[in-house]
Amino acid sequence: MKTKIFLTAIILGFGITAVFAANKTEKIVVNGNCGMCETRIEKAALTVAGVSKADWDKTTKKLKVTFDDSKTSVETIEIAVAKAGHDTPKHKAADEVYNELPDCCKYRDKNAKTH
Repeated sequence: MKTKIFLTAIILGFGITAVFAANKTEKIVVNGNCGMCETRIEKAALTVAGVSKADWDKTTKKLKVTFDDSKTSVETIEIAVAKAGHDTPKHKAADEVYNELPDCCKYRDKNAKTH
């Protein structure tokens, strides 16, 4: 009986470890300027299936994402962010999408006024 309980505990332990092992946290450089950019970037990342947390830092220009790497990848997250109008190291936002951003969010323009 003790052996069965011990084996059950070990199996449950491995199962729990496997569930948590799928969560991964990465930082991605994402261009942006202001609080509106922050909202847009985080929202875009969170639309990706498997992403559980997204936090973009205006100062460092880094998006910290936590995601299930069995459901998505950094590549997929970068594509979603670029589709929202924000460049990443591997994916540039389409000019049409970028041009629709509010003036304060136009990070490619060195003269953009941020708030």
